Amino acid sequence: MELLMSLLIGLMFTAGVYLILSKNVLRIIIGTAIVSHGANLTLLTIGGIKRGNAPILLDGLTLFNDPIPQALILTAIVIGFAVTALFLVVAYRAYQENGTDMVNRTRGNDDDDD
Repeated sequence: MELLMSLLIGLMFTAGVYLILSKNVLRIIIGTAIVSHGANLTLLTIGGIKRGNAPILLDGLTLFNDPIPQALILTAIVIGFAVTALFLVVAYRAYQENGTDMVNRTRGNDDDDD
């Protein structure tokens, strides 16, 4: 299972970096979201995929899940959502001001480098 998750993580990072390197602002935003989800899956995989009980100490309980990776991932999801929302608002405002969502045209250059 860890091998499948590792391949999925590598695929997500590859797709995310490819989208981040494009000239379109919306693709850059989607790429950062994909890289964020890849990082969340990395934390989940590093924490170990176990089938155990809740981390409540009882007599005879030997197998339990570690709550730290789950808490880190939950926090990262909330922060990633907030960052993505902020990126979308800034991109929309930049599109209103400049009339384009291409990065090379938002710097004030009139050159078409398409």
